[in-house]
Amino acid sequence: MRRLLWWCLSLSSAVVTMAHGGGNVTYDSRSLVINGKHEIIFSGSIHYPRSTPQMWPYLISKARAGGLDAIDTYVFWNLHEPQQGQWKKGSGESSLKKFMRKDSMFVLGLDPSSKVNGLMGLPFWLHDVPGIVFRSDNEPFKYHMERYAKMIVKMLKAEKLYASQGGPIILSQIENEYKNVEAAFHEKGPPYVKWAAKMAVGLQTGVPWVMCKQDDAPDPVINACNGLRCGETFSGPNSPRKPAIWTENWTTVYQVYGKETRSRSAEDIAFHTALFIAKGGSFVNYYMYHGGTNFGRTAAEYVPTSYYDQAPIDEYGLLRQPKHGHMKELHASIKLCRKPLLSSKWTNFSLGHLQEAFVFERNSHECAAFLVNHDGRSNATTVHFKGLSYKLPPKSISILPDCKTVTFNTAQVSTQYGTRLATRRQKFDSIEQWKEYKEYIPSFDKSSFRANMLLEHMNTTKDSSDYLWYTFRFHQNSSNAHSVLTVNSLGHNLHAFVNGEFIGSAHGSHDNKSFTLQRSLPLKRGTNYVSLLSVMTGLPDGGAYLERRVAGLRRVTIQRQHELHDFTTYLWGYRVGLSGENIQLHRNDASVKAYWSRYASSSQPLTWYKTIFDAPVGNDPVALNLASMGKGEAWVNGQSIGRYWVSFLDSDGNPYQTWNHIPRSFLKPSGNLSYPPPVISWQGENQINGNRKRNHGRRPRVQLRCPRGRKISSVLFSSFGTPSGDCETYATGSCHASNSRAIVEKACLGKERCSIPVSSKNFHGDPCPGIAKSFTG
Repeated sequence: MRRLLWWCLSLSSAVVTMAHGGGNVTYDSRSLVINGKHEIIFSGSIHYPRSTPQMWPYLISKARAGGLDAIDTYVFWNLHEPQQGQWKKGSGESSLKKFMRKDSMFVLGLDPSSKVNGLMGLPFWLHDVPGIVFRSDNEPFKYHMERYAKMIVKMLKAEKLYASQGGPIILSQIENEYKNVEAAFHEKGPPYVKWAAKMAVGLQTGVPWVMCKQDDAPDPVINACNGLRCGETFSGPNSPRKPAIWTENWTTVYQVYGKETRSRSAEDIAFHTALFIAKGGSFVNYYMYHGGTNFGRTAAEYVPTSYYDQAPIDEYGLLRQPKHGHMKELHASIKLCRKPLLSSKWTNFSLGHLQEAFVFERNSHECAAFLVNHDGRSNATTVHFKGLSYKLPPKSISILPDCKTVTFNTAQVSTQYGTRLATRRQKFDSIEQWKEYKEYIPSFDKSSFRANMLLEHMNTTKDSSDYLWYTFRFHQNSSNAHSVLTVNSLGHNLHAFVNGEFIGSAHGSHDNKSFTLQRSLPLKRGTNYVSLLSVMTGLPDGGAYLERRVAGLRRVTIQRQHELHDFTTYLWGYRVGLSGENIQLHRNDASVKAYWSRYASSSQPLTWYKTIFDAPVGNDPVALNLASMGKGEAWVNGQSIGRYWVSFLDSDGNPYQTWNHIPRSFLKPSGNLSYPPPVISWQGENQINGNRKRNHGRRPRVQLRCPRGRKISSVLFSSFGTPSGDCETYATGSCHASNSRAIVEKACLGKERCSIPVSSKNFHGDPCPGIAKSFTG
């Protein structure tokens, strides 16, 4: 596997590198040209902060096994410069260098777009720069963005990581989907695009730069496509000298709390990837190939800790089948077409009402074809191409590397479906196993500072904590008067206490961040204390004018009988963070032991819990089941495994995420300190091993595999010919090899795994000459 790297620089940029020896990287209208050779490149996004260094070699090896040529990662400004002028080593600089030194390919992204889906790319201190307007023709922002870009590039050059230096980086990206917000900046948008492109090129990295979703990307920067269907939506390069590049082929749907889990099928990804290649594309990056985990408080607003779990490699590093295997077969088939794809101009003609062919033919010996059926409902049963008849399933593309033999169809999945199984290893159902710490509820008298107004949440906490206490006090002449508290907030969550007693909670959503809490007040005669805890669940995840976004309380009123009292402009007391955060309860040292007490059932919502557990035996991924919890953050041995929000349910009454990943590297053999229960070990069932050779010839194979310790005991259905259906419903077609089931039974019964070549020879003859055949079993 050649080394490939591409990265994102601007607030959003990317770099790609390739080949162990590095070399010259240029481009022309057909593709990237590396060391004088045109290349078709498949890349996958794996972000180094969303997995651990111990996971990187495995993840990269599985990407390689899936047929990828490159790895893409963003470079996160907030991780490298969390405080202005303080260049962070360790989790920042050294982690990036270690990640890119792995034996692999890379695409790196320096992202000054402030938008890195689910993980904010902009450091919060930028908000405090006088006169700054993010991502616009604004001198303060451009100054800091250029300074950051130069720091990153200087570090990469010092490590000789660019292909021009013999390193792996072959491509860089500046900015990220800026066209989505450019119009909002009016006359300050277009000059910023030109400035960002000129600044990037001026860094003299020796590799090309790209801008995604930027149709007017200035020369020599390549304009690229992001989305689900770039084969249909991309208008193409803005210069006849540039190649067609797809920088984000979304492998699943961006998830937020409160929304039903949605995914993208392997067939749909394969169809649109093949269509993009058929129309002259030469570079496809999958976003994400492994999503990973938003550790700590890095997830964006309303974004779960689990990130793109439905990607080809799931959050835990397990293969998501059939997505991983189906895409692997797609890559292999397209690579068989490499010579005609890169040396011939394509022709396109109709094969029917909703059918067409894309043909790359250099001579009689070099020809590749993509036969497309755009009809999403019906088979195209009599498609004629070069004297042969082909059957095209609904919404599918057949790939013919020699313009005769079908090696792959996007709608026909030969990879075995896999299921992720959870095995409970430990259960913490005894109260003796638990200790607790009840969070302190501050009153106005114990506030840290005061102001005669409601302060904006983010600019008060400076992202040092998710939590901000708003407190005030007022005098009540009678004890039984009916009163109602109304709080309008922009989020994201709110807990209300009166005289130290909890009275209720409310929260917003990703699509509607404004919400109202309204509760009856149990007031007493004399002075009453109201404590309101505003809770953020991540920083804003994109858009224009991020520096102007606001959160927290906007208006507070109390209705007493027929009188409305507005406390919005009133003397308020404030306290940033929870007391448990300030004393660092998540640490396992003697300084915090005195704060913990034996577990006692309590109705107070703000309570910390801890227990001790031993690491599950083996190497399977480990997860913590948080289904019994509400909302908060979890730590293991002092390291945060992210937020959880189990109490936020979708329209069907289900939480989006109940499991939090615990990387094995966070664990000790015994005595692990956890907040809170219980521990689960994940296993991948029916996972394809991915050890097949990259160039497997023109004959596809079907592989079957049982979970460890089990063997294949029966074959319910098998057909070589023109079968239809999927794992739930299936039927033989007009063409069927009668010995199909016998062949499979002979190859597979009694075995844990088996492999079956899909060819007429293996089934002792062609059951229907001249008809394109497939296998279902």
